[in-house]
Amino acid sequence: MFNVTGILKRLVIGRAMRSEELHETLLPKRLALPIFASDPLSSVAYATQEILLVLTLGGLAYLHFTPWIAAAVVALMTVVVLSYRQVVHAYPSGGGSYEVVSTNLGPTAGLVVAASLLVDYVMTVAVSVASGVDNIISAVPRLADHRVLLAIGFVAVLTAMNLRGVRESGRAFAAPTYLFISGVLVMVVTGLIRYALGDAPVAESAGYGVAPDPSDANLTGLALLMLVLRAFSSGCTALTGVEAISNGVPAFRRPKSRNAAETLTAMGALAIVMFVGVTALALITKVHITDDACRLTGLTGDCGSYTQRTVIAQIAAAVFGGEHSVGFYVIQAATALVLILAANTAFNGFPLLASILAQHRYLPHQLHNRGDRLAFSNGILALAIVAALLLWGFKANVTSLIHLYILGVFTAFTLSQLGMVRHWNSELRTERDPAPRRRHQTARAINALGSVVTGLVLVIVLATKFTEGAWLAVLAAIVLWVMMRGIRRHYDAISAELAVTDPKGELTLPSRVLGIVLVSTLHKPTLRALAYARAFRPDRLEALTVSVDRDEAAALLRRWEEYGIDIPLKIIDSPYREVTRPVVEYVRSIRRESPRDIVAVFIPEYVVGHWWENLLHNQSALWLKNRLLFTPGVMVTSVPWQLTSSAHADRPAARAPGSFRRGEPQGPAPRAGTRHR
Repeated sequence: MFNVTGILKRLVIGRAMRSEELHETLLPKRLALPIFASDPLSSVAYATQEILLVLTLGGLAYLHFTPWIAAAVVALMTVVVLSYRQVVHAYPSGGGSYEVVSTNLGPTAGLVVAASLLVDYVMTVAVSVASGVDNIISAVPRLADHRVLLAIGFVAVLTAMNLRGVRESGRAFAAPTYLFISGVLVMVVTGLIRYALGDAPVAESAGYGVAPDPSDANLTGLALLMLVLRAFSSGCTALTGVEAISNGVPAFRRPKSRNAAETLTAMGALAIVMFVGVTALALITKVHITDDACRLTGLTGDCGSYTQRTVIAQIAAAVFGGEHSVGFYVIQAATALVLILAANTAFNGFPLLASILAQHRYLPHQLHNRGDRLAFSNGILALAIVAALLLWGFKANVTSLIHLYILGVFTAFTLSQLGMVRHWNSELRTERDPAPRRRHQTARAINALGSVVTGLVLVIVLATKFTEGAWLAVLAAIVLWVMMRGIRRHYDAISAELAVTDPKGELTLPSRVLGIVLVSTLHKPTLRALAYARAFRPDRLEALTVSVDRDEAAALLRRWEEYGIDIPLKIIDSPYREVTRPVVEYVRSIRRESPRDIVAVFIPEYVVGHWWENLLHNQSALWLKNRLLFTPGVMVTSVPWQLTSSAHADRPAARAPGSFRRGEPQGPAPRAGTRHR
């Protein structure tokens, strides 16, 4: 079993790497772009669609707001990218928004950002994978019934690739990302040239009308403003993942800050060009898409069975000459791949942030450990499990998941920019050189503008999406924040309790050491345990057995005397056939009588060589050891006896559950109702 598991592990994640090889995992910019920027780049595949879905709630008349909303999204992305360039240079050690906010606004605000980002990373995986599956279904509609299974399967593949290490995943994901970028740019240029030549492409849905949703028909005044703001907040999904590069600066090659800043700029420029191009083509081709196909007018057949293609799928079909054209399938394949791979941004950001939080004692220490391939494996697995559960719970439906999205990222945007303003204020108080002061003042102005703009967007997102599902994301962030505070209190309490205040006092020897060897039957493991205990030279040594069968206890005593063992054997009666409780009560009684004494309990147990052999033994020794560990002043020592099968095992031998077992004629464990050793 171990051989098979080990072989499968190596096939999936590759050979283990030495800690000294960490420098080999550092990324050049050409690999860092697809790893850290695939999320914002891929979001152009659905950001325009989300704007149109909201606007068509009021009917086709409101689509004329699309260019203005897109312009606002572009302006916002420009400000955010410029703002995070300042973060990359000021805080090159990684941690991004969390480090900026914790340093400048305090640990409480830092935890708010951390909780928001962790939730948003989970949503990034869920939304990206679900959207990718949507595009696959647009090309192959018969796969619609397998949506959830496909989504969870893709999460599993992403997990395996990321467990192989950051550099490995970058190599695997670079080609699809660059294929998507080039494919979209070719599609945009081709579509615009056709439009300029008077041969404007037409979407398959251009001939359909849209019946307004009854609650959103004939909107005016404040209601119309809220519809536009809802569309804007949905379009802001184009900004998700922008902060990932600032979190991953340590993963870049030197000079880290400069390379990260250049990658961030390239990402922003590409995302803006692609988003503007897709939005322009959506308007040129007259794509009409709704949240419910039955609101499309002019549709023939049963609207309930009609599957709407995504916006980018309709554009590709219109530009390249139909749904059976090579260009259409290339765009759909590239879009589906990059949307699924966009989750890789979260697979890099989540484990890294979780590792930093674990280092700061806000999350379990295990999340700070690197795996065989020097990736933060525990964080990767945690992200995959939660995202898969979300996809299963929401049936991999993008429309349902999207409402939980982007709230966390704008919380991080806003607080990090406020933190950067305070950072530059601190720098300006000590800087006297005019040239650096001018640079700091410019940077502060950029971050101040960023904090105001992203703060307004955060309010808009919260107001327009809260009742539609965003409250779940808020609740999850609050629960996570409370949990992290609790974990920190736990670690702090342990540190305080374990801190050495009086070294000499802690090294004071106990009054006496009392040794107890647990016995169920007289065999080689028992004799080894007796010899080992004697080698410790305790002040007093005795053997202890629990009698649940008087005849067996008497037989053990006779053999004890026949062998001439000069260690006294104490027999405890157990009329209710319990083994663990009598031993624990006896040990505690000794502690009560002599609180300054140390009790050393020796448990003989044998070691088996195969996992299935453990199934043949019960767990009484394990329960006993766990109970004794909670008794102050008691030291528990396992004395192993290696069976022949363990000598041929291909892994560290598995201990059988010890000497306390029920119904075993041999072995270092008492039989259920026989005795303790």
